[in-house]
Amino acid sequence: MRASLLALLAGTALAAAVPAQAQKNYGPGASDTEIKLGQTVAYSGPGSAYSMVGRMSVAYFKMLNETKGGINGRKINLLSVDDAYSPPKTVEVTRKLVESDQVLAMVNSMGTAAQTSVQKYLNAKKVPQLLFYASSPGLHDSKATPWTVPFSFAYDIEGSIYGKYMVEARPDAKIGVLYQNDDVGKSYIRGFRKALGAKQSNIVKEVSQEMSDPTVDSQILQLQASGADTLVVFTSNKAQAQAIKKVAAIGWKPFYIVPYVSSSITGVLTPAGLDNSVGLVSSYWFKTPSDPTWSDDKAMQDYLAFFKKYLPNDDPGDTTSVYTYMGAQLTALALERCGDNLTRENLLKQIQGLKDVELGMLLPGMKINFRQDDYYPIRQARLAKFDGKSWKPMTELITIDR
Repeated sequence: MRASLLALLAGTALAAAVPAQAQKNYGPGASDTEIKLGQTVAYSGPGSAYSMVGRMSVAYFKMLNETKGGINGRKINLLSVDDAYSPPKTVEVTRKLVESDQVLAMVNSMGTAAQTSVQKYLNAKKVPQLLFYASSPGLHDSKATPWTVPFSFAYDIEGSIYGKYMVEARPDAKIGVLYQNDDVGKSYIRGFRKALGAKQSNIVKEVSQEMSDPTVDSQILQLQASGADTLVVFTSNKAQAQAIKKVAAIGWKPFYIVPYVSSSITGVLTPAGLDNSVGLVSSYWFKTPSDPTWSDDKAMQDYLAFFKKYLPNDDPGDTTSVYTYMGAQLTALALERCGDNLTRENLLKQIQGLKDVELGMLLPGMKINFRQDDYYPIRQARLAKFDGKSWKPMTELITIDR
């Protein structure tokens, strides 16, 4: 009888052990050996200046595969596809990635119009649309579209930081604004106006710019004629470089603010002329390779070593690469925390649970925070001024409260 009892207990223990060993739970795109992810990037078309987003993402996951065997023993297979900065193309290639390629999630993609175009589709399919580089209030709506979680310095938050600074430091400024006539530009203006509050009357002229416009020369001339002594240009790289050149060519010397997305030394300021760019003001929330402040910083040294090995034909001075690097790090962290429960639902849960995350390339004192009801992970930045060689800090951290 004792032998029978022992045999029964042993059998029960064995039966219990089998499910314990089989607790792996996989959604589409996940297996014992692979995690398949999708990404859309403008490798061509009017947004191709941001193609670094794709190259950096591919390089980062290649590095993880080669040096760490992937994540939790699974290789990362990132399908990075060109959408030519065209929303209809984004819809087409996203559908293929989800329905034919069966990716676990869409990660680290780019483009506000592009990401908006697939937002409803991905939420209806309950496919995570994670840590992409785009912003508009609708893309941060955790209640209406919970599967859409951006990793970006939200344009309205950034606009608010500039507005808050203007109220405190330049309350009598006469402000001229040039903005991109889409959700990007309108989001910047919305935040800027909100922070200006009663000082909105300081805006003496607003003009818009279409992505298809060959130049912004006429807009700059209109703003100069308005009597503005402060110029705020909420546009993308190409138009920003044109604006900087034109302002210099006509001898206008306003206090000139550019958003961080078009503040790249290699992507914008060099084409515009470094001499022409002296005095520009922008925001930043991460360490930049061009700033000698970080030359002895361990995180910067690691970043540059990675860059040299995996992106030898690119310039580490392109700031797009830095925030893409951090976005890839957050993606990897969330996947790691998924463990063997690699479902779309759990991946979304892990992203929502990223709290007080310190990344080496963030400015000291900054942390990344997501909440299930708040998809604005970055609410702080410092302002900096370009001296002809690098961006120099000009303020402490400016915070926009929840």
